[in-house]
Amino acid sequence: MGPDPHLFRAADFLSRPPGFYLILALMIGCTLLIPLGLTDVVTFGLSVVAIVITGVVLVQGYRDTAAIHAKLDEIIVALKETRNDVVGLEHEDPKHIRETVRRLEREAHKMPHWPRTD
Repeated sequence: MGPDPHLFRAADFLSRPPGFYLILALMIGCTLLIPLGLTDVVTFGLSVVAIVITGVVLVQGYRDTAAIHAKLDEIIVALKETRNDVVGLEHEDPKHIRETVRRLEREAHKMPHWPRTD
């Protein structure tokens, strides 16, 4: 099952105007309630806004990362000289990813053009 399109639409709306301005208006509205003694409402409202903003950042980060992976996979596949055994590596378990990164770094160190710092 793919990502929830409603979640992506909501994150997209809240990360740009007018959605971002809506979040700012809610935060200002909560702040204006403080002198009225509604600190519990303010605390609750600001907590919800903070959680929503965190969710928006995570969803947008997921989208960006997925797009970058797709672009890198396309480059790997397009270049005939490259191996494509790393395409889809982001879906593997972390141990396999670490092992692959170490293997690639060892291979890169053996290459004559590897940048040296000494």
